[in-house]
Amino acid sequence: MSDNKSTSPVGGSWNPIRFVKKQQHASLAWRLIFVAGLWALVSLVVAGAILVALFREAGEKALDERLDVHMTAIVSLLANEGDGEENKPNLQRIGDPRFSMPLSGWYWTVQRNGNVLFESESLFGDKLHLPPLNGVLVNRRNITGPAGRNLRLLEKRIQFGGQQPVTIAVAGSTRELGESTVSFAWQAAITLGILGLGLVAAIFLQVRFGLRPLTELQESLGRVRQGKEEEVQEALPKELKPLAVELNALIHSNREVVEHSRTQVGNLAHALKTPLSVITNEARSSDEPLALKVSEQADIMRGQVQHYLEKARMSAQRRVIGVSCEAAPVVSRMARAMEKIYREKAPEITVEMDDALLFRGEQQDLEEILGNLLDNACKWCDKKVSVTLKNNSSSASLISLIIEDDGPGLGDEEKKRALRRGQRLDETVPGTGLGLSIIVDIAGIYGGSFELGDSELGGLKATVLLPSLAI
Repeated sequence: MSDNKSTSPVGGSWNPIRFVKKQQHASLAWRLIFVAGLWALVSLVVAGAILVALFREAGEKALDERLDVHMTAIVSLLANEGDGEENKPNLQRIGDPRFSMPLSGWYWTVQRNGNVLFESESLFGDKLHLPPLNGVLVNRRNITGPAGRNLRLLEKRIQFGGQQPVTIAVAGSTRELGESTVSFAWQAAITLGILGLGLVAAIFLQVRFGLRPLTELQESLGRVRQGKEEEVQEALPKELKPLAVELNALIHSNREVVEHSRTQVGNLAHALKTPLSVITNEARSSDEPLALKVSEQADIMRGQVQHYLEKARMSAQRRVIGVSCEAAPVVSRMARAMEKIYREKAPEITVEMDDALLFRGEQQDLEEILGNLLDNACKWCDKKVSVTLKNNSSSASLISLIIEDDGPGLGDEEKKRALRRGQRLDETVPGTGLGLSIIVDIAGIYGGSFELGDSELGGLKATVLLPSLAI
């Protein structure tokens, strides 16, 4: 029950405030167009209502003026010719032929104490019922007349000489006024509707044109992120140029930090290389068990230092804006290299890939991944190795790199052990046991993943997910 209250509009009707709040998450262009269009719509509706009201008011004023003219004519006739039966006024002199047409909607009457003295032929035996004046000498009002028509009534109480006062009333149909008002309302609605559509189109063009520099800034920043340009273009309007300048400053600062990290990593590698080489050489000069152990541990230290230095380099490089490379050439080049390295074994390497893919990262990191996986596949395969590079089906921002072989494969526990740092499943084959763990580290740094599975070829299947950019 509470869920219905939370999701339905207030009172079961459309809630404009909630609708406007939802638009806060829409695009900037849509919000500008929506607000401007809504304001234009409200303004045009109010303007249309005011115009129709003014038109009706002008029509009523014109009708009242016409009734005043007829009232003046009747009063003039009564004043000149009297109001008795022997001095009946000439009705033809009132001037409007509609007073002679039966039930035309235009009537006049002269009454005294509720008794009709004279009346227009248009009443055709009907009677114009006058509301009491209640002490008022002149009154205007709307009434319902003969045949149920709506009439505009003007009545006056006048006394001629020493005679008793009479009530003179002139009424005109408001049908023409209503029809002309409706016609004007439709014309105004059509005109204002066309004007509104023109305003919305103008607002749309204005917003699109006005926000075009933002789109250009976005496209320029995208090219920087893809590595196609080194900095954001600054040829922008003065309101956006400071933003572009600050973005370029951020990009340059980021590169300086990464370059500083690279320098520090290189210095550390150089500083450790010499002491480890000295320890190894001294240890190898003796056949004593202690010397052999020191030599063994020094080799392990060298491998671990190299691993962590490489990981630090990758972490720094991952934070560089605008680093990317084409993936297909790297795959082709590494496949050819493995064919030459394992020439005697002559593995059959098949490659299936999408050429329109960019790896969002360092080329040497992609080469590191491919080198380790292809080397393992060629080393353990019987004859066939398959390489697949494609867009990931679940996320357009990832590429899938799949390498399979027809070798002996691995069991579930062996797959878990193979991903651990320094684990070697076969001591008879040369290696440090760091290859697959390095791939895990590289994929993790780039926000991807690495997993081992069973291949349809009968051996091992390695799947790496890495960030991509479509060319």
